[in-house]
Amino acid sequence: MKEHILVVFPHPDDEAFGTAGYLAKQSRKGVPITYVCATLGEMGRNMGKPFFANRETLPEIRKKEIQDACKVMGINDLRLLGLRDKTLEFEDLDVLADTIEKVIKEIKPSLIITFYPGYAVHPDHDACGEATINAVKRLKVDERPLVYCKAFSKNTVENLGEPDVVFDVSDVFDVKLEAIAAHKSQTEGLIANLKKQLQENNEEAIQWLQEEGYYTYRF
Repeated sequence: MKEHILVVFPHPDDEAFGTAGYLAKQSRKGVPITYVCATLGEMGRNMGKPFFANRETLPEIRKKEIQDACKVMGINDLRLLGLRDKTLEFEDLDVLADTIEKVIKEIKPSLIITFYPGYAVHPDHDACGEATINAVKRLKVDERPLVYCKAFSKNTVENLGEPDVVFDVSDVFDVKLEAIAAHKSQTEGLIANLKKQLQENNEEAIQWLQEEGYYTYRF
């Protein structure tokens, strides 16, 4: 199967924190990446630090930020579904799965990355992951691509164990930082704190940036 990665997340910046390193490494190898982002994150509480956005301007600002982050990671196929932020749990997930299924059948991904439904804390994360998994379940077993999920709820390790796939992304450390920083309205304060931790050689911060763990979804 020809390599092609499909990423399905609900918010601009979801891709940057947990997957930017792996995506950057794969794009550098020439693997095409399609990113389906369900919303524009227009209900985000952060407006920059100091403020440079408001509730009216935030959608367009976040749209530009996700486009900038994709350029940093080498993602050339960004698809914005335009659903309402913080309402995915109330959407008809079969309809969302229909949309994702169409993309799967169009690009025939070798790998899909999404959130692990029930283990991703935010209702939008869980809903997006559930719709994606359901879209894959509609395929014949031998046609299903590999699916990596991000999971980080409090009971994740208790129920799922540790991530079964961990990538060292230290060689794209700077790219990952740049991708996170591209989401300026949401991460400006975080980036400043992160850089301070890096200057202090904070091991936890360094490990967070250099390693990305995923759970392989077992159908």
